Amino acid sequence: MLSSMLRGSSVALRTVSARSLARPVGVSAMMSPIRLYSSSLNKDEISTRIIDVVKAFDKTTASAQVTNETHFAKDLGLDSLDTVELLVAIEEEFDIEIPDKVADEIKSVGEAVKYIETNPEAN
Repeated sequence: MLSSMLRGSSVALRTVSARSLARPVGVSAMMSPIRLYSSSLNKDEISTRIIDVVKAFDKTTASAQVTNETHFAKDLGLDSLDTVELLVAIEEEFDIEIPDKVADEIKSVGEAVKYIETNPEAN
């Protein structure tokens, strides 16, 4: 009877140790996602990403005709609050923060592209 109990417990121990080797406990809790950034963005990539953000912005009126020359107020009909919201969406896209003084000067897609292009923190 004792030998049958020992055999049963050794099988259970082997199963546990085999499982622990296959999937270490707590590793996923210790590992965090790693985000890799490109050190430089090219102008075409920046322009395409900003145009995509503008097209996805729900308050634009002429989203199908967005180019680098598109002016936020004149061409898209955005007021100052809508422009701020659009710039926040652009900030989120590139994982940066645009200072208020600079944001006040950005009035078109091309100006936003120029700012992102010169910002070393843009991703």
